[in-house]
Amino acid sequence: MQPNTISSILTLLLRLWRHITPRRRGQFGLLLILMIAASFAEILSIGAVLPFLAVLTAPERFFMLSAFRPFINIMGITNASQILFPLTILFGIAALISGAMRLLLLWASTRLSFATGADLSINIYRRTLYQPYAVHVARNSSAVISGISGKANSVINSVIVPALTLISSTIMLIAILIALLSVDPVIALTAFGGFGLIYAGIIKLTQNRQLINSQCIARESTQVIKSLQEGLGGIRDVLIDGSQAAYCHIYRNADHPLRRAQGNNYFIGASPRFGIEALGMMLIAVLAYALARQPDGIAKAIPVLGALALGAQRLLPVLQGAYSSWSSIQGGQVSLRDTLELLDQPLPDYVEPTSTEPLPFLHQIELNNLSFRYTPQTPWVLKKIDLTIEKGSRIGFIGVTGSGKSTLLDIVMGLLLPTEGSLYIDGQPIMTHNQRLWQAHIAHVPQTIFLADSTIEENIAFGVSKGMIDMNRVKQAARHAQIDDIIESWPKKYQTYVGERGIRLSGGQRQRIGIARALYKQADVLIFDEATSALDNETEQAVMQAIESLGDDLTVLIIAHRLTTLTNCTYIVELGDGGIKRIGSYRDIVSKKNVNGRALPLKTHSLHCNS
Repeated sequence: MQPNTISSILTLLLRLWRHITPRRRGQFGLLLILMIAASFAEILSIGAVLPFLAVLTAPERFFMLSAFRPFINIMGITNASQILFPLTILFGIAALISGAMRLLLLWASTRLSFATGADLSINIYRRTLYQPYAVHVARNSSAVISGISGKANSVINSVIVPALTLISSTIMLIAILIALLSVDPVIALTAFGGFGLIYAGIIKLTQNRQLINSQCIARESTQVIKSLQEGLGGIRDVLIDGSQAAYCHIYRNADHPLRRAQGNNYFIGASPRFGIEALGMMLIAVLAYALARQPDGIAKAIPVLGALALGAQRLLPVLQGAYSSWSSIQGGQVSLRDTLELLDQPLPDYVEPTSTEPLPFLHQIELNNLSFRYTPQTPWVLKKIDLTIEKGSRIGFIGVTGSGKSTLLDIVMGLLLPTEGSLYIDGQPIMTHNQRLWQAHIAHVPQTIFLADSTIEENIAFGVSKGMIDMNRVKQAARHAQIDDIIESWPKKYQTYVGERGIRLSGGQRQRIGIARALYKQADVLIFDEATSALDNETEQAVMQAIESLGDDLTVLIIAHRLTTLTNCTYIVELGDGGIKRIGSYRDIVSKKNVNGRALPLKTHSLHCNS
């Protein structure tokens, strides 16, 4: 066993310990006390077999043992025939206590292990949800889902449970060894040392293979989730294209190596038991032969052999349990490392806000010399943007695909922080510490609406617990989104289930529910990212007129594919080549003219729309 392997695993376990709550740590302390108590019960059961078998073979020798003289006097025992019954009762009680303690230890350790696993899984999910938008954009969701579900479960089964078993087994081994040393020190040390060396040799021979299997399990478990997401997420295209076989092949290529690696690790962990048990039986046979040839032969040999046999019966499973646990921890170390990376994700300051009041927004949103790119290696998406948007204005954004429209609004919403320059709200810069306070003003309607597999009511009041939903607000939002008549025509009305991702609704219905969701929030900054593209012209105009009627304090920013969507906006901003190409009214943009025949100096001009 390589020292660096032990050091690496211990380092990972210490990192894991730091993520365990104080309450669970206290419970682990109580579990340790239970382990020690169970080990004393093992000593009691092994120690009780020696006098029991001695009385069975030669009852009169029991009177010669000074340790049992007080017991004989208390019980009033005068002859050998009276000894057997109370000793049988005591031996049975000792065996029952030992079994009960082992059962209690198994229940407590299993219960605590899975409770701790639940804590870790919830912590990973919580930390992941609080990560900045840029982090979510940069990584594959399959890796996160695999970490939260599969790898967190793997940590329970491959690390936490085995670690507790290893600690328990170590304490048990020490207790059993003490009991066997009292019977025959030479034989006990020989057996314990021999078996221990065999297991140590097996660990050394298999650790590289287990590390390879561990890496395969961590890698392929992510690929399995990825193949499931892609195949089921694009089920319409899969059915139309008839590409089921291709996705089955992708899944098979990930699942087969995963199962093979898991099977290999299981075999490595379980297989030594059978050889060790055979060696244990051979050792007892040799001892029986050697002891039988000594004076007092069988009479002396039976108690010793009985105690050693019982000790071996306890010792070998505990040794196997310790080895299997260590083997499991080795096999799960890569999944543990991946899980710890998710647990180590930092939480933003606003998780525990010092202020619950939204950031004041009375005058304007200002983008000052703003530039953005996703990584230092990628090109600039936006370069030196200067723009001022007055509160209550309605601003349209147009531009070719990739011109940075959605990225610009992501920055305005505080989802992305500028690489250079700043976003100001009434002169106050938006940074990590106050972005959540600014986002309290914002409602967003994306082009692709996510709908949960729940009711219309719950989807409009998205993120609000069912008991806290204001039905009047829900209906008002649906009315402004021009979908209330449709909902009222359904048998279950607002209690209608939409299906997974709203599959039971049309594209236009999903879009209008998304708009109603934004309106339910009653935010004063409403952002549409091609949110009306799935609506027909008549419905789109009705929705936009309803939004216009919400009041002059509502600031609306709209990305539109159709210019007609922006008819009511006085000013439209056209983006291109990373910057603002021009701004102008709807008529100016359509006629391809700038305001006053020239580009405006945007930093000094506020954009507003007529109400």
